[in-house]
Amino acid sequence: MKIIEGLALARATLSRCTSVESRSVSPAMKQRLRKMFGTDDPESAVRQIVDEVKKKGDAALFGLTEKIDGVKLTSLEVGERQIAEALRAVDGELMSALKLATGRIEFFHSAQRNNIRPEVVGADFRQLIRPLGRVGIYVPGGTAVYPSTVLMTAIPARMAGVSEIILATPPGPEGAVPPATLAAAGLARVDRVFRIGGAQAIAALAYGTESVPRVDKIYGPGNIFVVLAKKLVYGVVAIDGLPGPSEIMIIADDTADPGYCAADLLAQAEHDPLSSVNLVTDSMSLAGEVNREMTRQLEGLSRRAIINGSLDRGIIAVVNSIDEAIDLANLYAPEHLSLMVANASAYVDRIRNAGCIFIGEDSTVVLGDYVVGPSHVLPTGGTARFSSPLNITDFIKFINTVTVTGVSLKKLGPAAAVIAEAEGFDAHARAVKKRLDEG
Repeated sequence: MKIIEGLALARATLSRCTSVESRSVSPAMKQRLRKMFGTDDPESAVRQIVDEVKKKGDAALFGLTEKIDGVKLTSLEVGERQIAEALRAVDGELMSALKLATGRIEFFHSAQRNNIRPEVVGADFRQLIRPLGRVGIYVPGGTAVYPSTVLMTAIPARMAGVSEIILATPPGPEGAVPPATLAAAGLARVDRVFRIGGAQAIAALAYGTESVPRVDKIYGPGNIFVVLAKKLVYGVVAIDGLPGPSEIMIIADDTADPGYCAADLLAQAEHDPLSSVNLVTDSMSLAGEVNREMTRQLEGLSRRAIINGSLDRGIIAVVNSIDEAIDLANLYAPEHLSLMVANASAYVDRIRNAGCIFIGEDSTVVLGDYVVGPSHVLPTGGTARFSSPLNITDFIKFINTVTVTGVSLKKLGPAAAVIAEAEGFDAHARAVKKRLDEG
């Protein structure tokens, strides 16, 4: 990774104001897009996909899955029997780990649910809380299998009281969904599973087809095509956000273990060549040792090519103090922020912008990815400045009620009428005055 020195250069390098449209695709992908859709612009291609699903429903899903994924399906939905078989087929050690994760995720989100005030009550008003009726969960496929994402998205929905959870995930080369993904769907009590990937899955969840029910909100990470589709259907349905590639920023001083720092950077780098991996330290010696450790630890890793793509974009910033490093973290607003410094907990109150803070060197991000309990679906791309991790409140909505009696009408009505007249709305004012006059 490139080492840069000084706060000014680090600020300039880590400042970001990017949009999903600015995310690049490879020349090979552009060539595929031109061949399939007559354009090398990802958003134009996604718009074609979304429009086709909207107009042709299931027929479009079958056709696009064959066209894009090279898989000819005979059915879109995975049956309950297949999910039950997956629960039996998955390796016992993995099943035990998934069950542990399930229990931890359920515990965290049920605790959060129980700490949300059930209603707000006033003399003339109330605020009700209602879970969403039907939600769509998108779980990526492709280069990896993500049973953890099933758990981290579907379980908060279930704990919030959502009535129906629909899962969409890409089919494998033979048209099947990986058993681990299906097993996680069973553990999370997902209601229905569809083998549909990419932008076409998002369109199906948003508009509904003959087989896929229309949902109220769509959740889950994905590649640029999934994210662009979520952007295009927003307004037809709600979306959780526009997630980008994985990110980690480690703040470390000379007490940090360079092997741990390197291991955590490599772990996030293996997600995607576009993953953002950064280390900020006040120790030049640590910076050099972390680079050497990454070279040593990279040997033998199965996703080495992906990791190298990410490391080529990563930086190690050497600044004058940990205070400067904290300022950089608040500027960058990372998805994962790891504090590998002496007395790490003392810095937490100064962090304003981060998806999740990992405090101390034993708190590896990997534990948060899988088993600690809070969802690993976190704000990326600097959106931690204004966004939160996926949680119970993403699956509920608030409804206000108003019950005005005669006493309140006399107290509130004249003011409402004055404001209405000031805004030029005579009918508004009359609706109030009529009640005052006849009351």
